[in-house]
Amino acid sequence: MKLYTYFRSSAAYRVRIALNLKGLPYEAVPVHLLKDGGQQLQDAYRDLNPSALLPALVDEGATITQSLAIIEYLDEVHPLAPLLPRDALGRARVRALAQMVACDTHPINNLRVLKYLKHTLHVEEQAKNEWYRHWVRVGLAALEAHLARDADTGRFCHGDTPSIADCCLVPQVFNAQRFEVDLAPYPSIARIDAACSELPAFAAAHPERQADAE
Repeated sequence: MKLYTYFRSSAAYRVRIALNLKGLPYEAVPVHLLKDGGQQLQDAYRDLNPSALLPALVDEGATITQSLAIIEYLDEVHPLAPLLPRDALGRARVRALAQMVACDTHPINNLRVLKYLKHTLHVEEQAKNEWYRHWVRVGLAALEAHLARDADTGRFCHGDTPSIADCCLVPQVFNAQRFEVDLAPYPSIARIDAACSELPAFAAAHPERQADAE
């Protein structure tokens, strides 16, 4: 398997965690989101993924895009160390938690949005960072409310084993900390992030431990 990745890409970070949790070897192919005007925008990568977004996973000649689709594919093809619960309600809850990060929070804060704010709308750096922090706080507050109230929350987002939801939560926390968002209002999130950080699969996926880290 080949994973087209960038060390600080949240979406790629999710997939690295999932691959590690399942113990699946893969070749990391770095795609730098800033160099050369953004290597993801060049024809060589667009031929692989016309969306020009990371990550992309190549497995047995097929290319799969979108981080949640990739993780569910891995879960179906490699069912050991499952990342979704067995029961339908549990699966729905885990998917909902994951999508609160991947669909509600991350898309309005990713690199292409921040670049548009800065370079096209000429938003000042401080205002751009406040945009980021505002929407991260909104997303984390909603996620915290679900985790804090639900009896199914355990050591991790759902019970006592990591799931797709944890694969999404940890990269979002990493980015929040990069932008100096205080995690004190989100004790459940902070606790789960700390529990994840104790696992080698999460530690090995950390941006600072990637070959293309700067």
